[in-house]
Amino acid sequence: MTSTDSPTHRPGRLDGKVALITGAARGQGEAEARLFAAEGAQVVLADVLDAEGEAVAADIGERARYVHLDVSQEDDWAAAIAATEEVGPLSVLVNNAAILRFTSIADTTLEEYLQVIMVNQVGTFLGMRSAIEPMTRSGGGSIVNISSIDGIGSKNSLVAYSSSKGAIRSMTKTAALELGQHRIRVNSVHPGGVFTPMNGDISKKMLDAAHSQLALQRSAMPEEIAAMVLFLASDEASYCTGGEFVVDGGWLAGDINPFLPGAPPAPARA
Repeated sequence: MTSTDSPTHRPGRLDGKVALITGAARGQGEAEARLFAAEGAQVVLADVLDAEGEAVAADIGERARYVHLDVSQEDDWAAAIAATEEVGPLSVLVNNAAILRFTSIADTTLEEYLQVIMVNQVGTFLGMRSAIEPMTRSGGGSIVNISSIDGIGSKNSLVAYSSSKGAIRSMTKTAALELGQHRIRVNSVHPGGVFTPMNGDISKKMLDAAHSQLALQRSAMPEEIAAMVLFLASDEASYCTGGEFVVDGGWLAGDINPFLPGAPPAPARA
């Protein structure tokens, strides 16, 4: 009797699947990689942060391996797909890698704008394109593109980031229409207010305070976004494609006005 035949074995939601996750060395991508492996997937973590990525893969154990991948480079994608295929047929791709720059439109140089576009937008395009042939050959799969609530709305200082995330939102729908015939599902996830290294040296408590106007009155942990990505990667989402799945604590629903009825009590002062 194998371990998977044991009466104590709980079938994972991704048993038998091979997943490639970009930007997996830390933050949200790391949370996705750890959750996927815990749910039975063989996971290939990809990033440009090689030392961090190798360490995460080693910590996950036998279900994980790491490959270097600059998502803006076609040759890197070919190598990453080949490395993934050594593990098994590609069935899940999570286009998670992204960078963020805060600059006003007037102060954004073309070089700065294109840096964000190349990683976030072009990286997602190259990832989807690279996955078509291996997923089609293996009978289908799931592509999950990480967009943002800033791909639906925006904020000042985010001209490059919002442009890239809005493009991901639209590309996802085009891809869903083209790839459904190959049994490849394509969906976008739109997080908001997540506590990751992308926020810099801010503490979770400070980030929560900055999100106190939201319905849930706090920021999210990466694992909460990973749970949505897991659902879309799994067979539970077999009739979901072309969709946009918001995980934002109620951000897009609106802001709590503390001066109007229905607002929660103000926190007690220390």
